[in-house]
Amino acid sequence: MLDFAIFAVTFVIILVGAVLYLYPSSRRASGIPGLNPTDVKDGNLQDIVNRGSLHEFLVSLHLRFGSVASFWFGGRPVVSLGSVLQLQQHINPNHSTDSFETMLKSLLGYQSGTGGGATESVIRKKVYESAINHTVEKNFPLVLKLVEELVGKWTSAPEAQHTPLCAHLLGLAMKTVTQLALGERFRDDSEVLSFRKNHDAIWSEIALSEMQSVLLSVAKERKAQRKQTAFVDALLQSSLTERQIMEDCMVFTLAGSVITANLCIWALHFLSTSEDVQDKLYQELEQVLGSDPISLDKIPELRYCQQVLNETVRTAKLTPVAARLQEVEGKVDQHVIPKETLVIYALGVVLQDSDTWSTPYRFDPDRFEEESVRKSFCLLGFSGNQTCPELRFAYTVATVLLSTLVRQLKLHPLKGQVMEVRSELVSTPKEETWITVSRRKQK
Repeated sequence: MLDFAIFAVTFVIILVGAVLYLYPSSRRASGIPGLNPTDVKDGNLQDIVNRGSLHEFLVSLHLRFGSVASFWFGGRPVVSLGSVLQLQQHINPNHSTDSFETMLKSLLGYQSGTGGGATESVIRKKVYESAINHTVEKNFPLVLKLVEELVGKWTSAPEAQHTPLCAHLLGLAMKTVTQLALGERFRDDSEVLSFRKNHDAIWSEIALSEMQSVLLSVAKERKAQRKQTAFVDALLQSSLTERQIMEDCMVFTLAGSVITANLCIWALHFLSTSEDVQDKLYQELEQVLGSDPISLDKIPELRYCQQVLNETVRTAKLTPVAARLQEVEGKVDQHVIPKETLVIYALGVVLQDSDTWSTPYRFDPDRFEEESVRKSFCLLGFSGNQTCPELRFAYTVATVLLSTLVRQLKLHPLKGQVMEVRSELVSTPKEETWITVSRRKQK
């Protein structure tokens, strides 16, 4: 689906290497149970390669050594946490570090702050999140318009036609994110296609340079026009430098597109396999919205829709791995974690831990009716104040999609299709995913 998914193992090498390079950690072994390095130079890198992905490697690591385990990247120890209890102990004293930002910005070679320390980093993060919220509020009708265009296309197609989820929903995500982030220039499909080409090849140094040039040119254009509708416009109103504005636009367009596309893909896939969930969601949409289009103020009332999206994130392990830097020497259980150690959050392991979730491999939105389940989910950073802004944005787009689509169409799985998954920074289908749709009978 996305070119970067093909380079999953390369991604792990660059990611962990970049973080450890930017934040040199203590070389002291932590004493935490785990693997000895299989190679003096590379540590356990070959073990990760042999497993096929960092997520699969962490599954086997925690199965063998328990919820707190260690491995080696080169000559440096890395600690991985694989249960809700251990994550709770570590998150609380390290709440100021954004785990998704640590990974993505380190990969791109960007710095998180404004150059003046922790306070400036917090200010920049608030500017970033406020800009996203402002953009959604200003452009909600545009999101609805783009979704209605896609649903109209599906509605007019023959009922037996196979619908490619990945292609269509990545297109929707890319159009939505570029137009909301960068403005009217990206209403032109040729601009979106060019942007997508660089986006898919972003791990190439050439593509990264071209993408950065595009973002810088957009920022200069918007500054001259003095408009205040897009994400970049909100950043231009702040005290950020030109370089910082470009970096934040890069992170939002990159992460926003990928997370939004995959949340929508997985949600429609799971709905297509569960007629009961579709019907229950349809009943809520009819009760809350009737025949009216969804509005921003109605989204909080769609509680079952929120449960569907929560369960989609959990079942698909949408973001299976995150990382935080140990800011000060810390302790998890009886284990001491030295300052500046890279700590991996094995979220994919935690999200399917049978001690936390009953029948963890079953898609069951009703589980989120329980307060304990909602608290565990919130603790992992998938809801509440700790949710990354890109995921909150994706929830908004996905809610608009479900509220528009499910009231008009019923989704059906393609028989015999096997879903294979690549999971590193974001869980994505390995191959194209197909469904069929039929028109919902109107009452």
